[in-house]
Amino acid sequence: MVWNIVLDFASAAPSVVKSIRQRDLLNTWLRLYARQQIAPAVWEYQPARLEEELSDLIYYTVDTSTPAPRLTIQSANTRISRAYGHTGKGVLLEEYLGPRLAPFVMPIYHECVARGLPVYSVADVDDIYGHIVAYERLLLPFQTDGKVCHVIASVKTFCEDGGFEIKNLMRGNDALPRPKLRALIDRELFHRAPGRIATAEMVEFADQPAPGVANEIIELN
Repeated sequence: MVWNIVLDFASAAPSVVKSIRQRDLLNTWLRLYARQQIAPAVWEYQPARLEEELSDLIYYTVDTSTPAPRLTIQSANTRISRAYGHTGKGVLLEEYLGPRLAPFVMPIYHECVARGLPVYSVADVDDIYGHIVAYERLLLPFQTDGKVCHVIASVKTFCEDGGFEIKNLMRGNDALPRPKLRALIDRELFHRAPGRIATAEMVEFADQPAPGVANEIIELN
């Protein structure tokens, strides 16, 4: 299905992502991307503490043989499935979302697949008690043979008021999610751990040497 809704995406650097855990997931992706400036294969992606994040991750396979990419859910019993009221393993994402949400959500996934780059979005939703909940979604693309064939979504929910009800969060009222940010992460696509020096980087000690002693250059391997 192709929708007529066109969404605008801001150009952003990785720092746009708020959640520390999502930044860790993105940094792992960036380290793999930096090798050849293309999205990595999904089987290469092994971030630290992955087991702790699995309840907030949704894995999709991508079929790009159709005019609009078709994403099939491969994860079951995730925390976010409670927000939608049921699990969706084996179901097309657009069918799982339904006609009410799909026109606003699917273009975000399509942007990720088309560009082969991470996409980050934030929207406000209301739980059944009227609490405003920030729904933060990070999409990471993975490719094989030059085509994006997998996407991993990390979803975080946050409420400034404290506790909220996640059950049926996305289907519990008639109000649509209120977009706050849609960003394509296409700038500063590299990652270097702070406070460290890259392997084999040349470092010259610039202190004034004693008479007759040359500056020392050390190569770090």
